[in-house]
Amino acid sequence: MIRLGWGHSTIRLGWGTLLLLVAFSVSCHRPPIGSSADTRPYFPPKGADWAHRTPAQVGMNADKLAEAVTFAKTQETTQMAPDFSTQEEIFGKLLGPMPTSRAKTNGIVLRHGYIVAEWGDTQAVDPTYSVAKSVLSTVLGITIERGMIPDIHQPVASLIHDGGYDSAQNRAITWEHHARQTSEWKGELWGKNSDFIGKEAFGKGERKPRTLQAPGSYYEYNDVRINRLALSLLRLWKKPIPDVVRDEIMTPIGASDTWQYITYPNAVATVDGKPMPSVSGGTRWGGGLRISARDEARFGYLFLRQGQWNGKQIVSGDWVKQATTRGPVGPAYGYLWWLNTPKAGEAKPWPDAPASSFAALGAGQNTIWVDPEHDLVIVLRWHNGNPNELIKRVLAAVNAGS
Repeated sequence: MIRLGWGHSTIRLGWGTLLLLVAFSVSCHRPPIGSSADTRPYFPPKGADWAHRTPAQVGMNADKLAEAVTFAKTQETTQMAPDFSTQEEIFGKLLGPMPTSRAKTNGIVLRHGYIVAEWGDTQAVDPTYSVAKSVLSTVLGITIERGMIPDIHQPVASLIHDGGYDSAQNRAITWEHHARQTSEWKGELWGKNSDFIGKEAFGKGERKPRTLQAPGSYYEYNDVRINRLALSLLRLWKKPIPDVVRDEIMTPIGASDTWQYITYPNAVATVDGKPMPSVSGGTRWGGGLRISARDEARFGYLFLRQGQWNGKQIVSGDWVKQATTRGPVGPAYGYLWWLNTPKAGEAKPWPDAPASSFAALGAGQNTIWVDPEHDLVIVLRWHNGNPNELIKRVLAAVNAGS
């Protein structure tokens, strides 16, 4: 028995009655699942059972969001042929395999981790081109946090002794230079030269001869140099990088078992006396990361949640911040992530998006766009042109629902 007193009045209640009153009070004040008042982050379980929410439940305008999806469905890419028949014309002679078909344009919008819009075949496993670079960046972050690289500013040559960093041009290259695409690494790897000279080897991406600059002083988007970074990471981990991606990233975030990280047949290195395949930073010359939009959404959501997944820190929040901070040289670019932070006099890459947003981008257009300000992730596959037009429409749905 317990007594509750107000002024001169006293009420006697049994413990059973009191517990019922407490339970009623809690239920009356509990916010609905998915509401803005519910501060517990949602994480989808492994498999296809990813929770959906209506736009209204996550503070978005349903009509505006429907308009955005309708627009997205009309934006089939014109860059990449459905059968990849123009691959060599665009990028040069293939080194690895390519599929003979791909899905049509598809995508997902997440808010607060829930699916609020989805169109096309988001479980189709397709090449994602340079989105793989942002995955490699994450492997680099995990490598540093495991103590395998003491400092991102350390010269790679202090740890890697395979001849790739012996020259005067290469010996000062740091891990950060690789991550910012400012390494100016000089050499040949897997049949491709870092100078990108020659139409047969590089297709429409061929470049004119130029004088190399000091590492860290000049930005150039260069897949040969990122492939060199991938080889250096392989030598530290002493196991294939696809296994590292699986064990350290994809399995912890509950990704499907359908993704593949395919290497060039000739990209084989000897590590501790054993032959091991080395990955590429994209699908420019075939192979590369093949993955579904749903699994890409998980990867984007990992970064929206500052590297944490359902109570486990996959990569540190400090790394997420560093990786999405612009460097001193080149465009709005972090550690193999594209940013929206222009310098004075520059326009934002996505004019209608917050400066704090960032993306993993690949040819096609394949995009994982992350917006911490609005708690959004948008994944686009085979979308035509700059994603800003869709971003603008999705943000209109957020603003109209606020």
